[in-house]
Amino acid sequence: MGPIVSAIKCNLDLTQNKPLKVAVYEALRKTIILGDIPAGKRINEKELSEELNFSRTPIRFALQKLVKEQLVEHVPRIGIVVKGISIKDAYEIYDIRKALDTLATIRAMERMDEQDFAELEQLLERGEYYNKTDQVDNLLQNFSDFNEFIYEKSQMLRLKEIVTNLQTYLVYFRDISIRASARRSLALNEHWLIYRGMKNQDVEQITLITHEHIDRSLQFILKEMERRKIE
Repeated sequence: MGPIVSAIKCNLDLTQNKPLKVAVYEALRKTIILGDIPAGKRINEKELSEELNFSRTPIRFALQKLVKEQLVEHVPRIGIVVKGISIKDAYEIYDIRKALDTLATIRAMERMDEQDFAELEQLLERGEYYNKTDQVDNLLQNFSDFNEFIYEKSQMLRLKEIVTNLQTYLVYFRDISIRASARRSLALNEHWLIYRGMKNQDVEQITLITHEHIDRSLQFILKEMERRKIE
């Protein structure tokens, strides 16, 4: 079994109650975003089917979705070729996230009541516990829950829809950065600062900390992409 198929298998989660075609799609997407299938690499549907011991139907479904997301492309007379995530893509995605997160946080602050703030504080305290006990997967989910909470409380449905389209990239970028212990401790502290800015109704602090938080995440991602020789 080649390294690419091995990487896909590592990212393939069949324990959840999802259709096989969705599980295969998510595994392929994650493997591409993490750079484990290099840009320019051809994906052979037949070979993948044989290596994974699946029919070609779920693999074809996955590749069609990835074409729509522009993570792969169909090249005439060659087949499906990986485009992947470039450094330029990372800059663009984080610029969008910076603007959207700032807006969502300010709107959430304006609409949250004391019970909402208490719930957000409890969420952050759980994050502290996960970090201290080195429960990295739970901490990753906690960070996702923090962002989901803020977007939910912003009550901006169209804004949430836009972010959902970026969620694929954001989750896996977060996965890369938060698995580094130094970065996840700092990120957790930044979440606390955002929370305090919201409690104090301090738009300037929220804007400053949110921008710093996202810029630090981006710099970490760029270093990791450079290490992996992703251009």
